[in-house]
Amino acid sequence: MTNAAPGFATHPDHEVTIEKHDGEVTIMIDEKEIGRSRNVLKLLESSYDPVYYIPLVDVEKAALEKSDHSTFCPFKGTASYWHLETTTGLVENAVWGYEAPYDECLALEGHVAFYPDKVTITA
Repeated sequence: MTNAAPGFATHPDHEVTIEKHDGEVTIMIDEKEIGRSRNVLKLLESSYDPVYYIPLVDVEKAALEKSDHSTFCPFKGTASYWHLETTTGLVENAVWGYEAPYDECLALEGHVAFYPDKVTITA
């Protein structure tokens, strides 16, 4: 591995599993569909709720506005964020993705996830 996640060295029992989701996921905000895909990845991490990552190409580009915000995960990498443009205004940092994830989570590249308290996710 050339870009190994440092988190696994210090927390070898931490589990991150990425699997293909069997079915379709839709993303809605303000009663408008902004994403729909059958090429969804489901991330399972320790005791957290599952997170659905959909290909960025399956998200309405006009709804996204790149944010300056970022966060770091020692298991997945640095997350980039996007705001969502809606009919009622801007929903800040509602979407995130790992543009250059660590090798163990490389499958997440090109996919984004949505905060379930900011959008409606149907899986």
